[in-house]
Amino acid sequence: MHWQQLLDLSEEKSIQQARTLFDRDYDRIIFSHPFRKLQDKTQVHPLPEHDFVHNRLTHSLEVSSVGRSLGRLVGDSVLERRPEMARQISANDFGTIVASASLAHDIGNPPFGHSGEQAISEYFLLNAKLLESEFTQKEWADLVNFEGNAQGFRLLNKSGYQGLKLTAPTLAAFTKYPRPALVSDALKPRRSQKKYGFYVSEADLFKEMAHKLGLKALAEEQWTRHPLAFLVEAADDICYHVIDLEDGCNLGLLSQEDTIELYAQVIGERFDRNKLYTIRSKREQIAVLRALAISELIDQCKTLFLDSEEDILSGKFDVSLTDAIPAADHLAQISKISVQNIYRSRTVLEIEAAGFTVINGLLEAFVPAACSIQKGKQTRKEQVCYRLLPEDTRYEIEQAPTVYLALRALLDFVSGLTDSNAMNLYRKIGGIALPGKI
Repeated sequence: MHWQQLLDLSEEKSIQQARTLFDRDYDRIIFSHPFRKLQDKTQVHPLPEHDFVHNRLTHSLEVSSVGRSLGRLVGDSVLERRPEMARQISANDFGTIVASASLAHDIGNPPFGHSGEQAISEYFLLNAKLLESEFTQKEWADLVNFEGNAQGFRLLNKSGYQGLKLTAPTLAAFTKYPRPALVSDALKPRRSQKKYGFYVSEADLFKEMAHKLGLKALAEEQWTRHPLAFLVEAADDICYHVIDLEDGCNLGLLSQEDTIELYAQVIGERFDRNKLYTIRSKREQIAVLRALAISELIDQCKTLFLDSEEDILSGKFDVSLTDAIPAADHLAQISKISVQNIYRSRTVLEIEAAGFTVINGLLEAFVPAACSIQKGKQTRKEQVCYRLLPEDTRYEIEQAPTVYLALRALLDFVSGLTDSNAMNLYRKIGGIALPGKI
């Protein structure tokens, strides 16, 4: 792979524009409806009274900030090594591509976090006898393995007014898993093949983009990552390791001292305990350590990326950057403690349980209704449930040429709900709360 093609550069392009196409990508994402919905989607903890606990929106903004720094630092060195590219693209452009892809990295996640993904998948698995015969093997693999990354790629490319029409480099940097759900060889242990990144409905779009940018084919419908996708993944990894730890401490799930020690291991020689204790506020102490840890991890990931640049471009390098940096063992320790103390806390388990109940209830109401439209025969209950769907969703279902595409339109609606929207709708269709009644 070659940077000029990976960045879609041509002789006509130059860096003289005040607002580049990559700047436009960032702006389109941040003003998009799916992005704004992230403010009411769970990150790890339910949305509490405390203003310092993160939701999907604040998480995405922070990942984007880290991604911008990583992109600029890498871009500066790449251009220093390839000065002929400097008249067509800047280090700032590298940063903006990574920042944009990072901003959108969770845009396809359903309500209630990962439990929402699992709830959608389990609904189809549990109803396999009724539904599976309606679909091809590839289509069924999409439905029983709902994937937020693939849903995000679909939203970013969706036809009609919702399509953001992003540049190919930004879309490729967004795609951490350049493969469909059903493959003949998962190509283990390649990190890029761990999950999948696009549905059957967008397979041709991804193939066209991969060809345009010169992504290396690994097998049929499987490609190497765009190099900048490693930086997007690293930005996400850094934030959820470091910032979830801060949230856990602020919520009392981890002690102050344990949190300080975990951060100190990552920060290394820059950690100064005496200076830390001159800060009176315990919350501010943790905030300072969080910032130092992020800075250290950015530097380590940048160094590893640049040292591995040749192998990344050839497709040989295919591991998460945060799994191969000097601080990798310390991050693994943070992850282990976070699982024990944070991700399995009672409040987290409660919202996961609610997610399964709510999502399953919505699908039980709406999937039969959407399928019956395709077959031209509805029960009265299916008619009522179907009319509760938004007009644009009903239009897409009615225009869909196959049951699979009808359900893709339905899942766009369900996965696009916020936590509050999903809960309120479930209560109404389940008879738990009636309009105008207490």
